[in-house]
Amino acid sequence: MPQQPPIRSTGSPPARPDASMSLLTNVMEHSLDDGYAEAAARRRAEGAGLPRTLRARLGLAAGLVLAAMVVTVGAAEARIAAPVLAKEREELIDRIEAETADADALEDGVDKLRDEVGERQRKALSTDGSGQEQLASLLAGATEVDGSGVELVVDDAKDTEGGGGGGPRESSGFSDTGRVRDRDMQRIVNGLWESGAEAVAINGQRLTALSAIRAAGDAILVDNRPLVPPYTVLAVGDGKKLGTAFQDSADGQYLHALRENFGIRFSISPEDKVRLPAAPSLIVRTAEPETADAGKGSGTSTADTGKGAS
Repeated sequence: MPQQPPIRSTGSPPARPDASMSLLTNVMEHSLDDGYAEAAARRRAEGAGLPRTLRARLGLAAGLVLAAMVVTVGAAEARIAAPVLAKEREELIDRIEAETADADALEDGVDKLRDEVGERQRKALSTDGSGQEQLASLLAGATEVDGSGVELVVDDAKDTEGGGGGGPRESSGFSDTGRVRDRDMQRIVNGLWESGAEAVAINGQRLTALSAIRAAGDAILVDNRPLVPPYTVLAVGDGKKLGTAFQDSADGQYLHALRENFGIRFSISPEDKVRLPAAPSLIVRTAEPETADAGKGSGTSTADTGKGAS
């Protein structure tokens, strides 16, 4: 029996190759929503009657009007706030002036109290009943001193930037060794004390048994008060003997070495009369012997009346 050919169906067309990507196809073919497209077309139709230059001028005018409104509002706010700012400024100035006046009054009060304390200390030193009032007053710098003595003027070298190495200042740590240092003044003052000086002052600053000579950078401080060269040292004592004894001492020889090695200048001369002011502030210390059973092995306390500058 002969075979019949298969019957083919022709009822439906074949599927599209991109049938599985219908969503992407729809997006590509309709990139703009129909509603948006209609709105855009309507706007184009409405603006088609106005020239482009007119539309630009209208936009510029609108921008200028907006800017003018902003400036006007800002100016009005500034005008309203101006009196308030002026009042606050005046109040601040008044507060500053009042606080300054209070600070000045407090400073005046401190000065008066300091003077009163110094005066009472001086009176206490002069009436302590120990029989050594003059010595205690002298060491504490409580009173002015005048009499014969010496004037020693010490100054930096002429070329203070060209100090060399070696000598007694080799380990100074300063590149400029032609300047007078604080330890130089310490040795000078201690040498004068050891040579018989009864009172010493540097540039008008009276030294006491508790005075300190220190350095702050290149500046020399005496009791925290800065000095500037040349340094004039006045010492009360037997002028000729004091000058000779100082120059023959180890500290006098040290000063000569500074001049020979580093060019530091100095001159010393006896004076028939020199006047030293009282110390600006007094520090009075007293000592009492310890009891027999108060801290064995600790020794007894002593008064700090040793001469010299640390």
